[in-house]
Amino acid sequence: MKKPLLLFSLLIFGLSSVMAQGKWELKKNEDGIEVFTRKPAKGNLKELRVVCELEATKTQLINELQNIGDYNSWVYANKKSEIIKMINQQTIIYYAQSRLPWPIKDRDLIIQLTISPTPEVLVIQAKSLPDYLPKQNDYVRVPYSLAVWKVIQAPNNKLKVDYTFSVDPGGSIPSWLVNATITVGPYNSFFKLRDILRAQKQPVIN
Repeated sequence: MKKPLLLFSLLIFGLSSVMAQGKWELKKNEDGIEVFTRKPAKGNLKELRVVCELEATKTQLINELQNIGDYNSWVYANKKSEIIKMINQQTIIYYAQSRLPWPIKDRDLIIQLTISPTPEVLVIQAKSLPDYLPKQNDYVRVPYSLAVWKVIQAPNNKLKVDYTFSVDPGGSIPSWLVNATITVGPYNSFFKLRDILRAQKQPVIN
């Protein structure tokens, strides 16, 4: 009897976790960029989701995401970003610093960017590796972050992007402050990224 009881308990626990996780709520919808948030199963910081279309090929998007040194041109509040290690053509480990408003201390993080292309869905994951490098005194190391892109081909040579993001910024930032501003960065980042990719498709006029 113990085994069925254990399985039943695990099932109930799993259902409870799903039920504790909130539904996605639309918080911003401008310029074709939809930003959602939801309550996570654990913790107080909301998870984030962005749905939009980009005028680009999958290769163009991959190239832009792997152009780590250019993140200042479109990643919101990015202060510095540089490649630490190229594992292979699909996997990069990089270091980044994020600028936060005074008096909150700036953050830094180490990210493993993994590209997993398939004919149907392009999956891109950016996962933090907080212990990969020693911590710096001038920055608070982000202990956890996870971003997942799911990209499919859409009509008219566009890409449909479904992006989710969760983070623990570390330190003593009030959760209410993070939740109040959580939609600003992703919206601005995708707005600028879309402009960069769109410009790449424009013909050069001599």
